[in-house]
Amino acid sequence: MENNISKTKENNNATTTKSNEGSSHMDQNQKKNRIQVSNTKRPLFFYLNLAKRYLKQHDEVELSALGMAIPTVVIIAEILKRNGLATNQKVMTSTVGKNDESNGRFVRKARIEIVLEKAKNAAT
Repeated sequence: MENNISKTKENNNATTTKSNEGSSHMDQNQKKNRIQVSNTKRPLFFYLNLAKRYLKQHDEVELSALGMAIPTVVIIAEILKRNGLATNQKVMTSTVGKNDESNGRFVRKARIEIVLEKAKNAAT
């Protein structure tokens, strides 16, 4: 069983939610505009260009990362905002716990999800 403790910041209103569920319904039905970032599989600019493409196609993109990949997601979001391509819609942080099969320990990892929407003045 997975324990999630989430903190959501949405339009300067902070709320805290706690849930004890296996995996959320959204995780099972992968969103078409969701990018799960890894800091070991692809370079930062791959994810940056992918996010730009998703913003053009869907007018919204959700960046998600675990653990050490969190700074990569934050950098991508800040680049998109600084270039005037996107604005923050929602930032959610949480802790995800899973059993590590290699040593049988319960491991907790930080998770971040940043939802960006296309800037109103962005070129199409």
